[in-house]
Amino acid sequence: MNSNKNNKDEEFGDIFDIVDDALDTLEYTDEELNRYFLSGHLPSIVSEEEEEEEEEIMDDDVVIVETMQQEKKEEEEEEEQQDVVLSQKFSQLSTHTEDEQKSDATLKRRRSSVASSSPDVHIKKTKTIIDDDDELGDDSTVEPNQIPTYLLMTNREFLHMAQTITKAISSIHINDIQQLAILMHQIATVQIDRYMMKVYLHSVQGTLKEPNYTPIEINRSVWPIQVQSLMLTHHKSTTSMEIHTEEEQTTCEQLLHQHLQDMKEKIQDYEQQLNVKKQTLNDFTSNAEEMIQSYVQMYGIKQLKRKRDLKVALINYHYDSELLKRQYLHEQPNEYQIEIAKTISDTKRELEKARRELLELKYRVFYNKPSHSLDSIQVSIPKVDNNNDQRSIDKYKKIIHRNKLDVMATKILEAETKFYQCSTIFDNELSTMWRNHRELVKNKGMPTKLTDIVDQRLKIMSDRWRDIYIYRIQCFSLTSYYNDIDPMLERIGFSSSLIIDTSHQLIPEQLKLLSRGPTYVPPCQLSISSLNQSTDDIIKKQYASLKHQLNNVFSKYHVNIALSMEIQQKINDTFTNLFSIPIPSNIQQRGLHEKHLVQSIRFAFNKQNLILRRTADNKNTFYLGNRKEFEAKAKDYLMRSHDYTVFLTKYKCNELKEMIESMNELLMRLKTNKSITDNVYHRLLIDASKVKLPYLYFLPDVSKDNEISMMPIITSESSATWKIGKYLNDLLRPFVNKILQPTTFRDEPDFIQKLHQYVHIDKRLRATTLFCTLQISNYYALDLHQRMIDTVGCFLQDNLLSNKLEQLTIQTIKNLLHIYLYYNIFYYKNQIYKMAKGSPTTMALSETLSTIYLYKDQIFFTWNNSNEKELCRFLQTLQDKDSPIQFQQRIASTVRFLNVHIDNLKGELSTRIYHQAMMQKYSLPYVVGHSKQAHSDWFRSALIRAVCCSSSVDNFHLERVTLELTCLTNGYSLQFVETQVEHFFGYFHAHEMRYSKDPTMYDTFRKNWFSYMTMQYELTDKLHQFNDKGQLIQLNYRYEHGPRCEFNEQFHRLWSHYFHQHPTLSKEKTKVLLTTKQQHSLNTLLAEEKPTNLIQ
Repeated sequence: MNSNKNNKDEEFGDIFDIVDDALDTLEYTDEELNRYFLSGHLPSIVSEEEEEEEEEIMDDDVVIVETMQQEKKEEEEEEEQQDVVLSQKFSQLSTHTEDEQKSDATLKRRRSSVASSSPDVHIKKTKTIIDDDDELGDDSTVEPNQIPTYLLMTNREFLHMAQTITKAISSIHINDIQQLAILMHQIATVQIDRYMMKVYLHSVQGTLKEPNYTPIEINRSVWPIQVQSLMLTHHKSTTSMEIHTEEEQTTCEQLLHQHLQDMKEKIQDYEQQLNVKKQTLNDFTSNAEEMIQSYVQMYGIKQLKRKRDLKVALINYHYDSELLKRQYLHEQPNEYQIEIAKTISDTKRELEKARRELLELKYRVFYNKPSHSLDSIQVSIPKVDNNNDQRSIDKYKKIIHRNKLDVMATKILEAETKFYQCSTIFDNELSTMWRNHRELVKNKGMPTKLTDIVDQRLKIMSDRWRDIYIYRIQCFSLTSYYNDIDPMLERIGFSSSLIIDTSHQLIPEQLKLLSRGPTYVPPCQLSISSLNQSTDDIIKKQYASLKHQLNNVFSKYHVNIALSMEIQQKINDTFTNLFSIPIPSNIQQRGLHEKHLVQSIRFAFNKQNLILRRTADNKNTFYLGNRKEFEAKAKDYLMRSHDYTVFLTKYKCNELKEMIESMNELLMRLKTNKSITDNVYHRLLIDASKVKLPYLYFLPDVSKDNEISMMPIITSESSATWKIGKYLNDLLRPFVNKILQPTTFRDEPDFIQKLHQYVHIDKRLRATTLFCTLQISNYYALDLHQRMIDTVGCFLQDNLLSNKLEQLTIQTIKNLLHIYLYYNIFYYKNQIYKMAKGSPTTMALSETLSTIYLYKDQIFFTWNNSNEKELCRFLQTLQDKDSPIQFQQRIASTVRFLNVHIDNLKGELSTRIYHQAMMQKYSLPYVVGHSKQAHSDWFRSALIRAVCCSSSVDNFHLERVTLELTCLTNGYSLQFVETQVEHFFGYFHAHEMRYSKDPTMYDTFRKNWFSYMTMQYELTDKLHQFNDKGQLIQLNYRYEHGPRCEFNEQFHRLWSHYFHQHPTLSKEKTKVLLTTKQQHSLNTLLAEEKPTNLIQ
């Protein structure tokens, strides 16, 4: 018998959060956070492939098969056991009154009962969250003749534990196990109640704490509210006054002693019943008893002890606060001093309560535990039998996900307003007290003794609310949080990074992991795959890529061998010293668990013929579909497309080599004709042994309602055209950007700045001004290759002063483009294709060529001629002239461009962030490399985009909260979110703007960020210049856990020390970027985009 499963559920909680590494102590420092704001940024290519080692990913599949089959068998046995108790459910339902039955039908909730052979008991719906407003007045942790939900026959975990025992001991029935567990629960709960009664007695006797030295004598007896209630219940007292007579004091102590004795006897009675029950079970073993006891402790008593500990803490806080209050009154304060102390205490209480309510709302999102009040948004979800129904249900769930988060965003904004108001009121009251004291206002002074007591009470109040808050958050993290909800009612949470388009048999835990999206990285992959290796060996693996890159850099820049070895040794020693830290065992266990879970998902995909892909919108969202249907759509796309032609029906190595030889022959002609130099020739020469044949895969486009279309992705790195494409892009992009910069928007903030120039500086916006947007739908496959080449040639002729761009003539550039465009081939399903139009989207040159051809895939302009028909005729003429162009147009006073909603309100400009209805509003972007760092950068850029694009402060705050919830619902901690948001507001010393809605303050804040973006564009341009000149060195290393920021800092310090006077590697001459790469993301582990029979 093994209880590991129970322990796993409690430890991991199946939330798959992104862990904050406690060892990375510099991660949230201002210096580290400022790096983003003080740096330029290169665009990332999300289509980069992660390097993967198949043997690491695919191991242990056989073990998983056996495990899955065993779990399936156990599930079937559990279902049989549940069938036994169904008849009791119907029996329970039949006893309801007619009104109750109507109510149950409305709510679609069913009450459960237990086996008839169990004790005469009722279901107990445990109140998980403490209601602090009633000061925890409900003191009872156990009631006679009630079964807690975790011991019901309908509880999955209880059935799993009980069946484990019955399999090993066939003579024991599951009802026997339930009775034993109930008795163990009752013993433990009465023990907890008795412990609390002792605490009450000490408080009443004045011995709860040792008295601190004080020159005054005060009554130290404090009756907790629970004791006052107990005395009133027993008619021993008729008042709840704080001061009691000696007779009442004596009576109270006697009553508490009597309760202690009664509880002691009750424990003895339960223990006797437990012993008798165990004796009647002949084959009952100590192992079975230990397993039941462990289960009871884990799922029942552990939470009751948490509640007990909180109660004890609150009693102590109340005790200390009451004694301080008596000390305060002993100093004989005047009426003002009494009133101001009460006012400050009341406002502090409201402030702490408001703070806790605000944070609690955010933690509900993080733990995916919506409040019951949000249940009205959804109705019960029926089971489905086919894929069409599954698509409808998934669409419905996505709407519920979004609506619930929208409601939470509104609630959080309201809670922020309340918190800000309470904070302002408290600060004003406190500052008024001190101002009156400093200005010697008559009868309003505050002696030091009184202010010290006030400070102590305020600290107690903060600590009290902190403990209540921590307890409530711990409750959210429990898997049993919704035990009081009928398990037959499916509750929809907040997480929605998985689109399900087919029926499946995946278990909830597998779906929860997939809901983390393609960028999620299971922890400790390298360490787990190297369990039999030493720490030194693991460190060498992590450092290997950085070592190789440094050797290349030192060789390229001709660094002295002795010096390079010295630097390598220093960096290696620093790396080893900082990262030779064992991973915490709980994180390692979680990593191992997730590894097995990933393998079980892979097995399920193969068995159920499922396919997993990230979505084509480059969001952190998975699409789960039927493999056969998905591949049929992909095949249909290829058959209908005119962008590709079949090059070879079968793989023929000789013909591919001949193609590469042909490309090299063309390069040789250019060299012979002195069109390119020897250096360029050798740079572009293709080594057939290093060429990787590109392959095609498809991503699902989910942007249209009720339609899943295909988006082709062709890999390009290390292809035959890779070198030529990179060279041409390095040559053309800087020139193209320079020419088109005045009419090109870098991003949304740049667009808004230019729009502000048009509206507020140039004064050109009229009440009748129309906005027009064009969206090019075939941006990357616009035309036949020769027309694209001719277009690039015309562009260069129109914008160059001579017929040369750097060392190359326009004709040479066209010749190189010819080689690049006409030799793009790829592999798909046993055939090799050639691109007839466009260029692979994974190649940076594609963006540059498309920009030349059409400027951008989205176009925006204004139309001050109010005749809309005339504009439509103009656009139709444009489309007729350039027939390959396919675009969608929108002309109105309200349009969407990029991610901005733009309104012309009778000559007044209004803008805000726009969220497409069919897009995942609360999704992170898909990223590669180091997911957490990339999402951190995105979060800050999104905050800047929000303030720049939101013309009103209310829209800004709504978008800010939306971004915060996006991070929380995707598993990032509240510390991750709060630290970066606070730093964002603090960057311009505008902390008050976090909650303020003052429009004047907001306008100033917004102008600061516009000015900042101008500076960041300059930094980005400089970084591009380093890159264009070959003076940008990009390094990376594999990272799992440890002081990443500290190593990066020490690396740059060492680099500066050795190269501060170097002619080419000094800070002034070269820019060094050091980044980290994590192990495999879920996309690499599960999506299987690379064909298994890939030709190389």
